[in-house]
Amino acid sequence: MADKRDYYEVLGVNKNATDDEIKRAYRKKAKECHPDLHPDDKGAVERFKELNEANEVLSDPDKRARYDRYGFEDPMAGMGGENPFSGGFGFGMGDIFDQLFNGGMGSRTTRNQGPVQGNDLRYELRITFEEAAKGCEKSFEIFRNELCETCKGSGAKPGTSPVTCTSCKGTGQIRQSSGWMTTVRTCPVCGGSGKMVKEKCSSCGGTGRTRKKRTVTVKIPAGIDDGQTIIMNGQGEPGLRGGPNGDLYIVVGVKPHKLFKRDGFNLLLDFPISFVTAALGGDVEVPTLSGPIKYRIPEGTQPGTEFRIREAGIQKLRGNGKGDLILKTRVEIPRRLTNKQKDLLRQFDETTSDREYDNRKGFMDRVKELFQ
Repeated sequence: MADKRDYYEVLGVNKNATDDEIKRAYRKKAKECHPDLHPDDKGAVERFKELNEANEVLSDPDKRARYDRYGFEDPMAGMGGENPFSGGFGFGMGDIFDQLFNGGMGSRTTRNQGPVQGNDLRYELRITFEEAAKGCEKSFEIFRNELCETCKGSGAKPGTSPVTCTSCKGTGQIRQSSGWMTTVRTCPVCGGSGKMVKEKCSSCGGTGRTRKKRTVTVKIPAGIDDGQTIIMNGQGEPGLRGGPNGDLYIVVGVKPHKLFKRDGFNLLLDFPISFVTAALGGDVEVPTLSGPIKYRIPEGTQPGTEFRIREAGIQKLRGNGKGDLILKTRVEIPRRLTNKQKDLLRQFDETTSDREYDNRKGFMDRVKELFQ
């Protein structure tokens, strides 16, 4: 257990934090370190698991009390290691009797009847390379379960109200005893809510939810990259029993560009030039995301030479300035020459020597040294 971090440290709260402070800290960190936001970080999944483990313990009063008392030292270690029902560390003996006689292995009634946050939703949004680079506003449609407008989420016919479940007497749980053993399970009639609907709402059939199609508009920040996620708080499905809405996770997919490739905030461009331009230099027209610009290729440019055009790349996300545009020259040799063109090239070749070709001269010098 020496390599495990303190749960309070994981959540970023002190040991006197209230339940609400722990809940807020967990939601904030869960959004910051969600694996979808860090697709290239191999440790993101493990950190997210660590965060969930810490929250599971500190949000449960009993588990938190045991953790504060024992830390990661398992009182059950001498009886076969970690207890599988404890979420990673052991029970005290009082907890074992509490499980056997006061709740079995089911959820507590207060958990079943308390507020529950709504489900998060996920939507994959495809945008163009230019939209990702410059930013844009996009609208799209999603389907989500919402509170029934007729019964306001109660599931009961207007003018009536849910009544106490006669099966579990409002506890949300069914207890069954066999000798000295008591087991507890969620009430199958009310689903653990402790309430039941006698006259169902005709709009939602008693579920309290209806399926709706909604239009969502989101601002895409300039510089966003393929695979990154935008979180819209509260745009998920509604919670249960007064719980907060879930969130909407928008995973952005960027379509490839016909000319450019992206490297961070820089743009990469394979740029073909003629062998005459490479030898003599000259002005060329270079495409950018903001339109074509003039650029001068120096004489004697070799194949594969890279040139950097400052501030002609991608807008930096949550920052100032832009990346650069990097030109990688591809010297193209012409095909299908005429006889006149071939004669001119032969005349040119006859007037040159190894001194005009640095790489060739160096290569031939090494060959001579090898065979001397």
